[in-house]
Amino acid sequence: MATTTPAPSKQAGGHPSDGAPMSHRQIMEALSGLLLGMFVAILSSTIVSNALPEIIKDLGGGQSAYTWVVTAALLSMTATTPLWGKLADLFSKKLLVQIALIIYVAGSVVAGLSQNTGMLIACRVVQGIGVGGLTALSQIILAAMIAPRERGRYSGYLGATFAVATVGGPLLGGVITDTDWLGWRWCFYVGVPFALIALLVLQRTLKLPVVKRRDVKVDWAGAAVISAAVSLLLIWVTFAGDKYEWMSWQTAVMVGGAVLLGALFLLVESKASEPIIPLRLFRNRTITLASLASLFVGVAMFAGTVFFSQYFQLARNESPTMSGVLTIPMIAGLFVSSTVSGQIITKTGRWKAWLVSGGALTAGGLGLLGTIRYDTAYWHIALFMAVMGLGLGMMMQNLVLCTQNQVAPADLGVASSVVTFFRSLGGAVGVSALGAVLGNRVTHYVQDGIAALGPKAAAAMGQGSGGAGAGSIPDMDKLPAPIRTVMESAYGHGVADVFLYSAPFALLAFVVTLFIREVALKSNSTSTSTSTSTTNEG
Repeated sequence: MATTTPAPSKQAGGHPSDGAPMSHRQIMEALSGLLLGMFVAILSSTIVSNALPEIIKDLGGGQSAYTWVVTAALLSMTATTPLWGKLADLFSKKLLVQIALIIYVAGSVVAGLSQNTGMLIACRVVQGIGVGGLTALSQIILAAMIAPRERGRYSGYLGATFAVATVGGPLLGGVITDTDWLGWRWCFYVGVPFALIALLVLQRTLKLPVVKRRDVKVDWAGAAVISAAVSLLLIWVTFAGDKYEWMSWQTAVMVGGAVLLGALFLLVESKASEPIIPLRLFRNRTITLASLASLFVGVAMFAGTVFFSQYFQLARNESPTMSGVLTIPMIAGLFVSSTVSGQIITKTGRWKAWLVSGGALTAGGLGLLGTIRYDTAYWHIALFMAVMGLGLGMMMQNLVLCTQNQVAPADLGVASSVVTFFRSLGGAVGVSALGAVLGNRVTHYVQDGIAALGPKAAAAMGQGSGGAGAGSIPDMDKLPAPIRTVMESAYGHGVADVFLYSAPFALLAFVVTLFIREVALKSNSTSTSTSTSTTNEG
């Protein structure tokens, strides 16, 4: 139930509450802390990518732990994204984004103190909860301030922030890991000052109208059930083919359990007074198709950011710092396409062509990356990465944009978070499944390579350290030259297989976007289109 409170004619910080549009300067001032928070969220996801081989080796983990350090954050981010979106429709968006930053800081500080992989994975879960809030709320707050027709321009800024954090994270993580007096633990500490600054900036600059509601009921049961369903699914795809066969009783139990939990979630949502994912949203064709496309895009996006570090460090013997430098072509493509597409969408109001082109480029880039080996010329790899980056930049923000353009103001938060949820779900399942695939393929290629070298090499491999067959991350510097070449070749070919298996998902995203109907972008913002009176946040 909404209550009405007389609103001042103009809010502090220059946000007009009488329906007048904000100037570019006012919007940028309000977005400054939000963009910094978004930078922190993406930084936390990417800064560990080039440091992970060193982290896992130092903490005594294997390929499964490597995958779960990434997956744990994605899991909690995915499971909590719809809840953050629903809370944004019920409570102060400004307060929520500040809470998300505090949760992130707490998880980061303790993660830096981790003594084993189990502790690190638990801390990554906490980090993921905060990152989920920052990622979802950034899109929601942007939509609350800016009309859809103008939103493409500012969504481009979010995309540019994503690109800078994505390239800056691996570079910064690599430098920190390679610096003896810092070490990998500072990969978790370094984001804390940025988060604290973002808290202060948000307190001063972010002023939003908020609708006060009484008798609010949060759908905690729905949040718990969907979290359990996603968790069970990820546990299955992580261990299938390693701890047990893909076709086994364990698979039947876990997949069956996930399906039952999914059905229970639908039942809970159909009866909840304030469901975290209102099922009626999926009656809208655009929202349904955009969510499905985001699911497939998530697989491609996270495959590109997670497995490149293993390719460059283990297949090409590059340092963590250089691993970040060598991924710049992908990030440059993402940066250019997200900013340029945002500007053009604002001028023309047309967005579908960008989605379709982005799907085609992402699928093509991944297919090309599926052909690489450990000794492929770098300029070929750079070109393939740039193609994939261009495609991702055209799709990510614009899938959210076309969804926001289809919903009423009261559903803005949950609709935005639904698209983000499916993207994160695709990424989480993709990283888990592809991580398992990588471990299996590397083991297969190592066995073939060692067999080709003869019995003496096989005996040396059995006595050496870091054998892939044991599921551990190898220390290449300790391996004899012939065996090292086998390991580099195995990782080069294995990562290429990961990209090749990701390409069909990007192709599916391309096909789905063909069926999304283009609707003209609205020229009024969601915050001004609501008929209820508002009071001032902050």
